[in-house]
Parts: sequence; structure tokens; C-alpha cells
Amino acid sequence: MDLITITAIALGLSVDSFAVSLSCGVIESKIHFRNAVRIAFILALFQGGLTVLGFFLGSAVSDYISRYDHWVAFILLMVLGIRMVIGGLKGSSDRQPIDINRLPVVLTMAVGTSIDAFAVGISLAFLKVRIWTAGLIIGAVTFLASMTAIRIGKYAGTRLGSKVEIIGGIILAVIGIRILAGHLMSGG
Repeated sequence: MDLITITAIALGLSVDSFAVSLSCGVIESKIHFRNAVRIAFILALFQGGLTVLGFFLGSAVSDYISRYDHWVAFILLMVLGIRMVIGGLKGSSDRQPIDINRLPVVLTMAVGTSIDAFAVGISLAFLKVRIWTAGLIIGAVTFLASMTAIRIGKYAGTRLGSKVEIIGGIILAVIGIRILAGHLMSGG
């Protein structure tokens, strides 16, 4: 498989991470560069890492994983999204917003957006692919997409006012619904 094809796969896989990162920037409009790098790095690590893991597990577990992967992603992203929407609706005076700088929150987003990468890794096991190169490209593209999205979200967040957490929560919920609907419509 050539680098152009792998890069195209990486761009496709990075879309969910881009959307999640956009919501992170919107929620935390004063995010520090170090925290943005940390979030983007974790998302990229999971995208590239789960692709490699899926490759090595290959077809041994593909039937079992493919039956449930979309449900796991859907539940994780919906729980986070609903929590954010509820928090945004409560108003800023009586709530603690979701702290996107907390590791469990970032890990939940990373797992939820990387399950497709695991499935791609399984399919790559049947092709002649340099998986370490593919994993690095997928991780690098995801990192760049996430950093770009955080910056865009940060810029937009300062202009959207106090309800940005609702927007971020809706974005996460929509990603979860899209993942579930895509798998159910394809017969999964």
C-alpha cells in the first residue's frame, strides 16, 4: 500500500478526532498550548496505536470486535456529550464543567474516536502494509488535525459565549450517533 493511500486513510480516521478537538477548543477557550499538545498527542497515540494493535490481532478477533465496537464508541461519546449538554444547560453558577484537561476525560474521547482505527488495523492485516509506518502516519495526521481543530475551536469559543459546552456536547453525541448509524446501516 502506498503512502498516498495510507495518508488518505489517516485523513478519514482523523475526522472524529478533529471534531472532538474542535469541541475541546470551544469548551476551553483559554487552553494552554501544553494542554492542547497533550490532548492531541493522546488522540494521535490512540489512533495510530489502535491501528497497529488491530493489525496484530488481525482476523482472530475481528468478528467479535466488529459486533460491539460501534456500541462502545456510541456509549462513551454519548455519555460525555450528554454530561456536557446538561452541564451547559445548568448554567455556570451551579455546576462544574467537564474538565477536558483531566486524563480520564481525554482517554474516554480517545477510545471513543479510535475504535474505527482498530477496525482499519484489522483490515490492514490482510494487505501488504508496513504497519509501523502506517501507524506513525495515522498518528501524525491525527495530531496535526487535532491541534488545528483545538486552535479553531479556541478562536470560535471566545465568540460563542457561555453555551459553548452545549455545542461541544452535541458534537460528541453526533459523532457517537454517526458511528452507530454507520455500522447499523452497513449491516453490522
